[in-house]
Amino acid sequence: MSSDNKCIHCGTDCGKTPEVWEEKKFCCIGCKQVYQLLNENNLCQYYTFDKTPGVRTDQEEYEGKYAYLDQEAVQEKLYEFHENNIAKVCFYIPAIHCTSCIWLLEHLNKLNRGIKHSTVNFIKKEFSVSFDTSEISVRQLVELLVSIHYIPDLSLRSLEKAANSSVDKQLMYKIGVAGFAFGNVMLYSLPEYFNGKPLTESLGVFLYYMGFALTVPLVFYSGKDYLISAFKNLNKGVVNINLPIALGILALFFVTSYQVFSQTGPGYSDSLSGFLFFLLLGRWYQNKTYQALSFDRDYKSYFPVAVSKITNKGDVSTLLEEVQIGDMLRIRNKELIPADSILLEGTAMIDYSFVTGESTPVKKAVGDFLYAGGRQTGGAINIKVEREVKQSHLTQLWNQSEEKKTANKSLVSIIDRMSIYLTVVIIFIALAGFAFWMIKGDFKTAILVFTAVLIVACPCALSMSMPFTFGNAMRMFGLRGMYVKNTGIIEKLTKIDTIVFDKTGTITKPNENNIRFVGEALSAQELQAVCSLAKQSTHPLSHAIAKSYAALEAIETSGFVEIAGKGIFARVGQLEVKLGSQHYIEGKTDTERKLASTVYVSINGNVKGYFVISNTYREGFDEVIAALSQHFDLYLLSGDNDSEREHLKLYFDEGKMFFHQHAQDKMDFVEKLQSQGRNVLMTGDGLNDAGAFMQSNVALSIADDIYHFSPAGDAIIEAKQFHKLYSFISYAQKSLTIVKINFGISFLYNLIGLSFALTGKMSPVVAALLMPISSVTVVGFATLATRLLGLKKL
Repeated sequence: MSSDNKCIHCGTDCGKTPEVWEEKKFCCIGCKQVYQLLNENNLCQYYTFDKTPGVRTDQEEYEGKYAYLDQEAVQEKLYEFHENNIAKVCFYIPAIHCTSCIWLLEHLNKLNRGIKHSTVNFIKKEFSVSFDTSEISVRQLVELLVSIHYIPDLSLRSLEKAANSSVDKQLMYKIGVAGFAFGNVMLYSLPEYFNGKPLTESLGVFLYYMGFALTVPLVFYSGKDYLISAFKNLNKGVVNINLPIALGILALFFVTSYQVFSQTGPGYSDSLSGFLFFLLLGRWYQNKTYQALSFDRDYKSYFPVAVSKITNKGDVSTLLEEVQIGDMLRIRNKELIPADSILLEGTAMIDYSFVTGESTPVKKAVGDFLYAGGRQTGGAINIKVEREVKQSHLTQLWNQSEEKKTANKSLVSIIDRMSIYLTVVIIFIALAGFAFWMIKGDFKTAILVFTAVLIVACPCALSMSMPFTFGNAMRMFGLRGMYVKNTGIIEKLTKIDTIVFDKTGTITKPNENNIRFVGEALSAQELQAVCSLAKQSTHPLSHAIAKSYAALEAIETSGFVEIAGKGIFARVGQLEVKLGSQHYIEGKTDTERKLASTVYVSINGNVKGYFVISNTYREGFDEVIAALSQHFDLYLLSGDNDSEREHLKLYFDEGKMFFHQHAQDKMDFVEKLQSQGRNVLMTGDGLNDAGAFMQSNVALSIADDIYHFSPAGDAIIEAKQFHKLYSFISYAQKSLTIVKINFGISFLYNLIGLSFALTGKMSPVVAALLMPISSVTVVGFATLATRLLGLKKL
């Protein structure tokens, strides 16, 4: 095929009558339209991913086909979120198959300005998109996807279950067909097996044809996924791990076809049917294991941080998993709404950026509905839970938040690259083995060697080593009180060489402080107003004041504003109250050293004085710093004054402690360390450290008894498990060792399997049995080793 006659978009031969636009050739109108669409929106860098990155598009008439999507009832069933003209939907799109697909779908906002944000879950082939319903409707969105041949699998059933159930059913059907073919082909082969010699001509030919007839649906239905995957990737010049399997299937099928129709032998219908049946069973097992792992991550690895439940005895910290329908919760400034709820009291300004990517707060009044995942940005509000806490939904939001880019090569990419090289080597060895036995004149053994080598040396076990090891490590982390976003975070933990600590609320206890007021005595009304304002904030110092005066009844606040790292203000009753740093309240900072942290108070513009709050350090702080200092460089960044400097000198070097640090200072400091080649773990309370969190290689938030966390963070550790911080990092490093051992097991298995396969003593059926056994070995070792290591280390 001449390269001059290839379609610019998808690489297909354009034939005798190509579509032409600006002297560029296309195989069909669909490809031309997609190219024009990309060109008009300056997206032609899409074509730099591969020589032929496009997905072939077919011209399809869809006018009127999706008219039912204009019905409001249908739209509501599709919406995962719909508020203030911003909606979010998730489609299952079977056509997603490569990096080019991901790139195009995640840049769909360039094709229509109404699309705000889009992400692709490649494993599940799910496309999540947030869009402005005033600029593009659901129907128009679907038609846009169809126009570029990414046709959503629409269903009015639960979309969350539709994709997975569809895939599972299809796989079960394929296994059923393969099992039927395998059983019957073996039945047809039994007379020859027991007879010990070829059957009579008429009976033998009849049974051979019957066996072959069953291999046709076996290969082109049960085995089509392997064939299609290998073909699509080869068409793009990419070698993947399905290629050896596809070659093995085709080799057995074509040799069987030749022998049966030429009546020169029975072919390999028995080996082919057994091979595919056991291969699909192994695939089913892998899928089930992945689903179980995903379920555990969604429900058990989600942070069981408490929310403030309103009871007759006051606010009670309650684990998220214990929240029930009808419970009344208090949501403070910057806290997330844990479940779909109704607003009972207060003025809500809900930031849904965690759900939709849009940061403009939505104002809500009493009685309005609030979606889970929204973040309150004003004063405290009271809500009533209307639906069960969907931890899996919130975990999905957590996992989908944008990951930071790092210069380090991911172990996943290394494994993928190794798998490609290993695949090429396997094909070469298979061809060499085939040639060797052909030279010796043994065609039957040559075919068996060729197919057995391709099957037994499949690098599936190698590809499974990392996700299963780190996946089980995630589970162990979750069981011990540390919750990470994904397995990639565990890999990043293994590379950490520098740890930066925030002070307030991180290494100190926000709930245990000695508090006294210095200055003009506050009246009962003023003290009540100050404490009411403090209760609106999640900052550790505000929380300490609120807890110290918890017996005082709260007064309604209005106009609440919190300035990160400076202070808060609001109108409380008839008083204008401000709380915060001295610079924020008085406009100056004393140069003399204070003996503790302070929170200044201003009422109606008059500075009344300040609260003196002395710190109490977390249990196990001494042991944690002692253990970490032997293996990592430790730094302390604090937004507070340096009153604790002398005490902290016992744990940190003098030149590695920095006080009076603003949010920008912390982020710049982390960036400076990274410019020196450091891999930085930033540990903070998740409130005023968002910039440093985003900049760091790994961001770890310490969670106490209030429900808050930073979307910029990578992991959360329960405050009561802080003393195990070194153990968690050490466990991650040991998990990497388990991955390397799994690599060794996989290579050893391939080496032994290849040595037997090349001798011609291993049939394709045995090779197909050994392939899932190798996967079971890798998964079993990863599960057992990580569990035993977790019991020892954690």
